[in-house]
Formats: sequence, C-alpha cells, structure tokens
Amino acid sequence: MKDNRITITGGRGFLGRHLVRIFRERGYNQILVADLPEYNLIRPEDIRRLYDEQRPDTVIHLAAKVGGIGFNQENPGSLFYENLMMGVQLLHEGCLRKIRKFVALGTICAYPKFTPVPFKEDDLWNGYPEETNAPYGLAKKMLLVQAQAYRRQYGMNAIFLLPVNLYGPGDNFDPRSSHVIPALIKKCVDAVMRGDQEIVVWGTGAATREFFYVEDAAEAIVLATERYDKEEPVNIGAGFEISIRDLVALIVELTGFKGRIAWDTAKPDGQPRRMLDTTRALAEFGFRARRDFREGLAKTIDWYRNTRVASGEQD
Repeated sequence: MKDNRITITGGRGFLGRHLVRIFRERGYNQILVADLPEYNLIRPEDIRRLYDEQRPDTVIHLAAKVGGIGFNQENPGSLFYENLMMGVQLLHEGCLRKIRKFVALGTICAYPKFTPVPFKEDDLWNGYPEETNAPYGLAKKMLLVQAQAYRRQYGMNAIFLLPVNLYGPGDNFDPRSSHVIPALIKKCVDAVMRGDQEIVVWGTGAATREFFYVEDAAEAIVLATERYDKEEPVNIGAGFEISIRDLVALIVELTGFKGRIAWDTAKPDGQPRRMLDTTRALAEFGFRARRDFREGLAKTIDWYRNTRVASGEQD
C-alpha cells in the first residue's frame, strides 16, 4: 500500500495532522490532504475536482463538523446536513472512480443512548442516540449504511471505524465548540493564571466517558487502512471509562487549580455512560491503545499552556 496515493480529508485538523505524520513516518510517500479552503466538501463540484486533481487510490474521510454538547444543541440542522453531505458525496464519487479503498470515520455518538457498557458493534442499531447529539451521530452513521450497501451492490472496499472521544496536543480549545477535556483544561489553566477562585462545570458529574489519545487513534486508522477489508463496523478506543466528576478532579490536580468547582446541574450530562468494547479491533488488525491516560492529559495540558504563552494571550 505504500505506493498508494492516499487522500486524507480534514488532514489539517486535530486528528488529521497526527495521521499524516504517522503515515509518513511509516514510509508512505504519497499522502495528500483535502481540506478547507481549497476544497469545500459539502459542494459536489469541489468533491469532483478533488478526485480529478489528487487521483487518490485510497480516501480516509476524517473531515467533520463537530463540537461539544452546547454546540450540538445550537447547531443540530447544520451538523446533520454538512456531515451527511460530505460523507455521502465523497463515498459515492469514490465508487464511481473505482478507488481501491474508502475508510470512513464514524462517531461514538452513533450508538443508542442506553447502550449496555461496554458498547459492542452489534448494539449499534438497538435504539436512538442521545438526543443532544443525535443529528450528528445519525449523519455519520449513514456512512456505515452506504458503505455496506455499496460493498454489496458494487463491490466497493469501504470500511467504517467508530472512534470514541479524542483528546491530546493540538485539540480544539475554543470554548464555543470544544469537547469536555479541552474545555476543562482551558477553564482550570486560565483560572490559575488569572487567580480565579471558582470554575463552573456543566452537569452533575455522574456521566462517564472514555477518552482516546489522538496518536493512538491515528495508529488505529493506519492499521485498519492496511489490514482491514470487511463490512462490519469496528470500534477504536482505549477501553476504559471515567466519570466526569473524577475527570474534573484529575485535571484540577494536574493543572494546580486550588479553587471551588461549581456544578451547573441545569445543564445536560449528555449520554449517561460511554465505553467501547475494542476486542474486534485487536482481533482484526492488531490494535491496542498504548497511552496512559494521566500521561496523555499532562501532555495536553502542557501543550495548551505553552500555546497560550506563545500566543501572548492576555487576561
């Protein structure tokens, strides 16, 4: 595969940058990036131009419009439309061009709200997703339906991976759209630097989440691209869960915040529990997450602190 032309959509994003680097470190020399502003993947003419210009053998579709609970509540329509249109058109045009492989990235938000823990791929259709992120989760889930349908009718080699919540250096720390780990790190680090005595955290703290270090996620995608060619979806994650309350305590400890935690229980918790069963990924392409969670958090905190100082951000 190392002679393949591989296009990575969203290759300048958080996960994309790590994935491009790991492919190149493994000896792939034709890694191409399809991202804004050159390509608006909601537009069919841009997708056709992408295939004309880059002539990929393999497409890895990472590009997505995504955010945390608040962002999902404010943008359900655009999250559904933009994610659906990007995926459907990219995969369809790839099929018309007879590319060798299409790797689609889904989301843990595609799972039903009350999925038994750990989430197994066979439970994916046993209920409706958690309401706040259902439009996003269902838009991404349609890529699985399309990939399986195109494999059966047209013989297209399309696979579907389900990553859990990512975190790590280079994450999105914009409070309008960030996920829980960068949002909490920003609140704590900024409070320490300003001397604030309180931070506010959404929800009750009772919900649990699994978090997946971004470099581990990139490694999983590379291995699946190289070794996996079946229609069944595959979870990729770290295989553990932590409550939001315990996560807050750990980030407070690592950032040195000494103030008070105020829980805004009027805000939603989101899905009650999240943790993936990752045995299929290990069996099918030998992936097991390696990064210790505490170590990964410390690296992410250091990255945010250093970036904040380098940018000259003022309080």
